[in-house]
Amino acid sequence: MLVSVSVAAISLALFWMAAFTLWWQMHAWRTPETLAATRFQSPDGQQGLSFSLLLPARHEQLVLEHTIDRLLESSHRDFEIIVIVGHDDPETTEVAERAAVRDPGRVRVVVDTHESKNKPKALNTALPYCRGDVVGVFDAEDQVHPELLAHVDHAFTATRADVVQGGVQLINFHSSWYSLRNCLEYFFWFRSRLHLHAAKGFIPLGGNTVFVRTDVLREAGGWDQNCLAEDCDLGVRLSSVGKKVVVAYDADMVTREETPGTLMSLLKQRTRWNQGFLQVYRKKDWKQLPTLGQRMLARYTLMTPFMQAFTGVIIPLNVAVALFLDVPIGIAVITFLPLLTAMVTFVFEIVGLHDFGRQYGLRVRLVHYLKLIVGGPFYQLLLAGAAVRAVWREQRGRNEWELTSHVGAHLVREEATR
Repeated sequence: MLVSVSVAAISLALFWMAAFTLWWQMHAWRTPETLAATRFQSPDGQQGLSFSLLLPARHEQLVLEHTIDRLLESSHRDFEIIVIVGHDDPETTEVAERAAVRDPGRVRVVVDTHESKNKPKALNTALPYCRGDVVGVFDAEDQVHPELLAHVDHAFTATRADVVQGGVQLINFHSSWYSLRNCLEYFFWFRSRLHLHAAKGFIPLGGNTVFVRTDVLREAGGWDQNCLAEDCDLGVRLSSVGKKVVVAYDADMVTREETPGTLMSLLKQRTRWNQGFLQVYRKKDWKQLPTLGQRMLARYTLMTPFMQAFTGVIIPLNVAVALFLDVPIGIAVITFLPLLTAMVTFVFEIVGLHDFGRQYGLRVRLVHYLKLIVGGPFYQLLLAGAAVRAVWREQRGRNEWELTSHVGAHLVREEATR
């Protein structure tokens, strides 16, 4: 009886957690007015801010030149590009220096001499060299829209924001069965979920296409170089001291990226993010948030890796209990409640995939919908595995940076996307 009651209680908890997550995921689509409010306002032609665009690049010689060229196409009049390369990475350094020679007025190269390398160390290395009013961060594989900086400039001016978070979107949904789900995750996160966080006054920032006023960033001490989710950490610290964050998403303006090329690469990336969230939770900056609601949202968000790890273990156990043990009918029904929210989520994801394809002019076929449904349980297992691995690594004190490699898959317009 005790086992049955425990299983029922856990099932109810999982049901409500999944329901809350789904409701937050649907934030942008609740009303037409909410959806419209998530977009950038059109610039008025006034450009009053200058930008320092940081581009950390490690072993990114295959994609870096394209990213620099795209940034140089910006319509904004006042910006600089600072490429941060490692002292032990001659191939990437050669690409960066070649770009600096072509356009010395716009492109500079800064060398990170830390023996152990990671992204926040690279960003902090470049921060003293920034001349702009606003620091923007991009990844070395990013495909950036030429009008983005003009829209960000207007967003800062019109809203008096301290931080502007733009949209990021993985594009190559056709590359593998998991890339489709990976793209959809980004779509929901940047299109909807981050807007809810900004409205609530607590936001774990995205890793790139994020813009922070330079004086605010320096006052905060830059990025935490020991954190595996330096973007989340910065957002939490700035939220905790009351800085205003504005999130804006337009399909035309998003920064386009590629999904990890292998399952192992995806597993390591998610492990790093999950472990970073746990590190931010442990730092307890979020406890400075002024309201109980903000602190509860922060606790729930930063504890997601623990919940994913727990869910990955407990849901199969719940199903086994319901099917193979002699438990009361009521208890058995309760154990299947998390599956009910999973089914509702599947329906929402199908609608979301259709909207994703429509917004980006991508042909979504029947086979993609089938892959979305069939691949769902396996993708959740992968996420649960990454969460378990993150918890294990954090408990063992292992915090080395596992780099995600890029090959430019999002830059190729294949026939499958048409």
